[in-house]
Amino acid sequence: MIQLTSTFVSRSLVPTISPRLRLRPRSVVPMTICMNQSRMEKVVVIMGATGTGKSRLSVDLATRFSGEIINSDKMQFYDGLEITTNQISISERCGVPHHLLGELPHDDDELTASKFKSLASQDISEIVSRGKLPIIAGGSNTFIHALLVDRFEPETHPFSDKGSISSDLRYDCCFLWVDVSVPVLFHHLSKRVDQMMESGMLEELAGFYNPRNSGSKTKTGIHKAIGVPEFDRYFEVYPPGKNEKMSEWDPVRKAAYEEAVKEIKENTWLLAKKQIDRIIKLRSSGWEIHRLDATASFGKSSREVWDKTVLDESIKIVKRFLLTD
Repeated sequence: MIQLTSTFVSRSLVPTISPRLRLRPRSVVPMTICMNQSRMEKVVVIMGATGTGKSRLSVDLATRFSGEIINSDKMQFYDGLEITTNQISISERCGVPHHLLGELPHDDDELTASKFKSLASQDISEIVSRGKLPIIAGGSNTFIHALLVDRFEPETHPFSDKGSISSDLRYDCCFLWVDVSVPVLFHHLSKRVDQMMESGMLEELAGFYNPRNSGSKTKTGIHKAIGVPEFDRYFEVYPPGKNEKMSEWDPVRKAAYEEAVKEIKENTWLLAKKQIDRIIKLRSSGWEIHRLDATASFGKSSREVWDKTVLDESIKIVKRFLLTD
């Protein structure tokens, strides 16, 4: 544990809060107090395309800087599809408290950027009040923008042609961008989808499937998660059943399954490209984002390479950031 200032003294980690308890109404803090305090609050923000290791780095840093993590992946706010949304497991969290992760019921209305800003802002204040370091981690850059900019305009999409991105931020931020070269990331994401299917993603989606919702053209909330619409179309033809073995499927059904998996891979890659484009746009708009090249760690002996090329550099950056007034 690195002890830097009196603000971030070493304390025992706070137990993870029960998701159901977190759904209770939160206390109201006067806006004037929030505005004055937020100027002084230091926040680490971990960005990157899906599958690049944001969750991994957030835990690595949280265990070294007495931090707590706030999820900013809009699909991971909901419960019920842990494999499909690729939520970090309990064991991988290493005892670090996570906020806004799997807290909303899967049938909840869509979480807006404004609502996320409200919830995450209060989490930041509470984390700082405990002497801990808030770490934002996730790939939803529209939500990150809404939380951090000094003047958030909910009616305007910041990454649209008519949108604008401000470099005036509400917090003192340290931005870390975990980046991976395109060929390596493309291969990794394809392989990751296969691993997710082998880990029970098909069964998870089958249990989530509801024929009444599958025909809807307008998807909201977790129903927009990559994997749900692709397999909704598959389940419309091949409804989930009991004791079905893939080895007993006929060629037509196997082809339909493979097509759904292919679509998931393609849509995952499109998401990754969009996330990278938006990070580049934030960077070009004045956000001081430190790029960390994690390409070499996506291979053999990845832990050792990860520590050398990503973690060690991140620790140096965060340490300098926390020591700066």
